[in-house]
This record gives sequence, structure tokens and C-alpha cells, in this order.
Amino acid sequence: MPDTTVPPKPRGRLFFANPGPTNIPDSVLRAIDRPSVDFMDEAFIALFENCVTRLKKVLNSSGHVFMYAASGHGAWEASLVNLFSPGDRLLMLESGYFSESWTEMARKFGLVVETVPADWRRGAQADAVKAALAADTGHAIKAVCTVHNETSTGVTLPVKEIRAALDQTRHPALLLSDTISSLASLPYDMDAWGIDLTVGGSQKGLMLPTGMSFTVVSEKAMAAHKVARLPRHYLDWSVMLGRRHKSFVGTVPTQMFNGLSESLRLLEEEGMEAVFARHRRLATAVRAAVRVWSANDGPQLFCTDPSRYSDSVTAILMPEGKDAEAVRRAALGRYNVSLGGGLGKLGGRVFRIGHLGDLNEPMILGTLAAVEMSLRDAGIPHGKGGVAAAMESLAS
Repeated sequence: MPDTTVPPKPRGRLFFANPGPTNIPDSVLRAIDRPSVDFMDEAFIALFENCVTRLKKVLNSSGHVFMYAASGHGAWEASLVNLFSPGDRLLMLESGYFSESWTEMARKFGLVVETVPADWRRGAQADAVKAALAADTGHAIKAVCTVHNETSTGVTLPVKEIRAALDQTRHPALLLSDTISSLASLPYDMDAWGIDLTVGGSQKGLMLPTGMSFTVVSEKAMAAHKVARLPRHYLDWSVMLGRRHKSFVGTVPTQMFNGLSESLRLLEEEGMEAVFARHRRLATAVRAAVRVWSANDGPQLFCTDPSRYSDSVTAILMPEGKDAEAVRRAALGRYNVSLGGGLGKLGGRVFRIGHLGDLNEPMILGTLAAVEMSLRDAGIPHGKGGVAAAMESLAS
């Protein structure tokens, strides 16, 4: 007899609307479905080097690429241990849960982290960054750390303004940028923006499984690496430079590069400007729906600065006293739609709709329809007609 105490799982395909990991295109899944090969084989080395060259074009970078069998947190750690020595000072720009996490990691390595405080609904302001740099007359700060797109809040940071603050104060600190939830989704120009190190991961805009990350490193940052004294081995760039692939201290995840080659092909086929325009179009439709839902004291956009709206993820703030998890449970349990939850102090206060990677208008509209029904099912006050507003946005 079937267990009637457990509600049946909704039928049909899961609508995965999390902001990471993201949907993996069928062609990428098929590309990964390959037998193991010798990662020292010349054919694989040619594939590896081709992927690295094409990945640098997505980032608009001429820097050194170091890749890791790790999630983005591994690339964070690589950025710290390869660039700094015990007691070095960093300036972290507060943006949300992930800037807090990067700060916590740095402090565990014995680094001194000063934070530029910010309202999570707006993110750090360039004037405050400039003031902190100007006050550091002895240039004790070794690096400014930024999260280009804060996944937990749906707020994008104007990294070019942070570079301008460094230039205007003539401060020699390195500029580090986490692009995990903006890579291949939002415009990003590492060289032109004067970024010294970029952190990226496989599982978001690159449309791959979780488990591979990388750092792209400028010549200035490579010079800092030569004198850095934090202990390291598996993530050590100097060790990697002595390996055939200039990455991976150990076995290379060969199947991931078959998938990466295909994901890069998809991006190249669409064209990066078209990729950015698609993300902007879909994000604008999501925000149109949320503005309608905000009537009747309903949920509202967490980000309050339109110039910083993220085009890869929207965080939605619940009315006071209402639980975001009730909406997520209804969406998944009844409609087979997976939404992102609130992280850290935003747990239960927000839910998140990811709109990055492999998705289109019908996928967004299906997600929004399920959310609007889930708001009703969970008893959340809201304005009606959010889906219609999204349709109008997409049609126009």
C-alpha cells in the first residue's frame, strides 16, 4: 500500500528558479557524458587550453587563470592564501551574506578585515569606500574586496566606481571581485575596470554542475603572490605554474571541460551582448511582477536602489510577520517550482528568484505564475496581476 501520509510529488519537470546552481542545458549534460580520459593526453590538453582562452574572452581579461576542483568558496580561499601574509589588512565592502562569509574566512586566516558598512538593501557606497582609502595614509590596506553581484540580496555593486575611488586616492591596494553570480549574466570587463583578481564558479552563468571554480589574476596580483606568506599547497599558484595545465594540484576533472566547452559555445552562439540583454529583459519582467504584488502591503523588492537592481537574481522581502519559507514550501510542494531561500539574517524574511543562465520567457512566466499562486496558498497579502504585468513587460 502506498504511504498516504506523504503528499505525492508534483508531476512534470521541476522548474528550477534558484539563483545557483542553475539549469544545465541538455547539450551541456550530453557533453559531460563522456568516459574518463588521461588528463595528460595531448587531445585533452588542447581542449583545456582552448577553454581557458575562451573563458578569458567572457571576462574580457588577459590575466592568468588558475582553476580548482572546488566551489566558489575554494576560489575565495585561493585568493586569500595566494595574495596575503598573516596580519595583512583588507577592506571588505559590505553587501550581504556573501561579503560576510568572505570576511569570516579571511579572519580565520589571520587577516585583519575592515568593513565598509552598508544597508544590505543598497550595498556599499563609493564615497564611503573613498573615505576609508583616503584615511589609510600609510597604505596598510592591501586589497579592497567586492562582491560584484550579491546573490543573497539581489544588489549589484558598480565595481568601476570602486576602481575610481582607488585611483582618485592614489591607493595601491589590489581590487578583488567576486563575480560568481554575475559571470556570463551581467556585463563584466576585468581589464578595463582595473580588477586585479576575479573569482568565478561553474554553477551559475556558465550553466555547469557545481564543483569547479577559478581565479583570474593580473600581473600586479601575481607580483603580490611572490611575497605572500600564508600557508598553502593545493591552492598554491606557484605549485600550479609548475604543472602542465598551470592549474589543479592533482587530478583534473576532465568531464567538466567537455561541458565548459559546450557552455562557452552556447554563449558564443548567442553573443555576449545578447546574453546580457536577455538577462535584463527577464529580470525586468520579474521586477514588474513584484511591484504589482507589493500592493495591499504585499511582498516587495528587497533592493531599493534601481541603479543597482541585479539582472541575475531578485530577492523579495516578505510583509512583516510573514514567513518566506511558507511560500517556498507551497511553490515546491504543490507546483514543483524551486525558489531560493533567505540566507543568514534574511532567513525566513526573503525568497529569491534566480533568472540567470539557461532560461527564457516561458520559464520565467511559469515561475511567476507559481509564485503568485503560492502567495495565495500561503495566505500572504499581495496585489493581483503580477504575471500579467510581467507579460506586458516582455511584450513591450
